[in-house]
Amino acid sequence: MNSKKKVGFTTSFPVEVVFAAGYVPVDLNNIFINNDPVGLVEQAEVNGYPRNICAWIKGMYSTIINNNFEIIVGIVQGDCSNTHSLMSTLHDKGLEIIPFSFPYDKSGKELKCGIEKLEEIFGVSHSMVLEVKSNLDRIRRKLIRLDELTYIDNKVTGFENHLWLVSSSDFNGDPHKFEIELDDFIREAENRKSLKFNFRFAFLGVPPIFTDIYDYLLEMNSNVVFNEIQRQFSMPYLEPDIVDQYLKFTYPYSVFNRISDVQQQLSLRKIDGVISYVQSFCHRQIDNILLKKNINLPVLTVEGDQPGKLDARTKLRIESFIDMLEQ
Repeated sequence: MNSKKKVGFTTSFPVEVVFAAGYVPVDLNNIFINNDPVGLVEQAEVNGYPRNICAWIKGMYSTIINNNFEIIVGIVQGDCSNTHSLMSTLHDKGLEIIPFSFPYDKSGKELKCGIEKLEEIFGVSHSMVLEVKSNLDRIRRKLIRLDELTYIDNKVTGFENHLWLVSSSDFNGDPHKFEIELDDFIREAENRKSLKFNFRFAFLGVPPIFTDIYDYLLEMNSNVVFNEIQRQFSMPYLEPDIVDQYLKFTYPYSVFNRISDVQQQLSLRKIDGVISYVQSFCHRQIDNILLKKNINLPVLTVEGDQPGKLDARTKLRIESFIDMLEQ
């Protein structure tokens, strides 16, 4: 197999295995949202995908077709149930599909078996994977510093925090280059003056399909100092064992794992208000009921559907929410 072959994947999973095999892991969500996302969604609908299916699924489908991926890792348990059908349509087009599952009951034994199966498929030893993990953990320590520059030093914007953390799902396919650029950014940020804003926000839920929500919040004198799921993608736990690392990853498991993590971070980061983002046609909208129930802070639920800028109604709701905080 070509050592430069790109392996697309649908959400964070043990990328250490892919790197150990000498391939390039590519988070399909990041490629989709940064490359004509409206057009990619429309392309999937022209190809038969229904209107009332999550735009991220449609965007990933078109991204895969347009970029000639040959191997796709589909996270078929622990993410989106639509992934099953996405994988079927891709299999129909002749792509090699590798399924990966996060066990519903957080069974360490089952997760270990899943990682070992990945190692077998990609032809790598566990020691090779752990060596890659050690190198990636060095970068993850620096991402923790970036996060501290956001919520302690107030020198990093919510969007910058979002962009670096969400990109760590695949390290832009090149950990060495990613680390060099991260070092440069951290040095630059450390020399900044602290940002001035009135309110400290938390952003809960999957990364937004809106392109300008962080900028709009800054315009309203509010900065996001906690990006929940993006921080999870950065794997800040630094567990020496890869199974323990992915057991601590809250995203693919019960909402109660997320709630425990969120409650700790809201207190640590002295949050004033919470935006709970939900994607249209996503089962995680139901999880939002329990998130709001277990958060003792003002919460605004924001729903996104199609990629693009904030609509006027959502802007007005955010403005009214901030007015409420001021009062």
